Amino acid sequence: MRIMGLDVGSRTVGIAVSDPMGWTAQGIEIIRINEDEGQFGFDRVKDLISEYEISRFVVGLPKNMNNSIGPRAEASMAYGKQLEELFQLPVEYQDERLTTVQAERMLVEQANTSRAKRKKVIDKVAAVMILQNYLDGPGKKLF
Repeated sequence: MRIMGLDVGSRTVGIAVSDPMGWTAQGIEIIRINEDEGQFGFDRVKDLISEYEISRFVVGLPKNMNNSIGPRAEASMAYGKQLEELFQLPVEYQDERLTTVQAERMLVEQANTSRAKRKKVIDKVAAVMILQNYLDGPGKKLF
């Protein structure tokens, strides 16, 4: 059983999964969504749940810097609620402030990745960071 980490945006959802022991996070893919048209990629998420034997979700929660909940965090929580209702699996939220900034900085510094290439993978890397922060954090629930 594994944990799926999700970085939910308005156009894409970055996906990461844990290893079976719950020690490390690996980036899987980026799912294209369209909030305005009600397309959220749940069919693909369903396939990934089966493929990786997912037992819980960790959704990134993009809080404001003052720790308040804004529109993007509300959208992430709504996405998490839909995951819970559709798949009957628990959903937890991981504070993701600055993870996209960290992911971009890492891609620039360590991989010297061009802007075009960064744009293609940034959400997946952010999902890895969200899930890894959860796995490394206190009080995590593995399965």
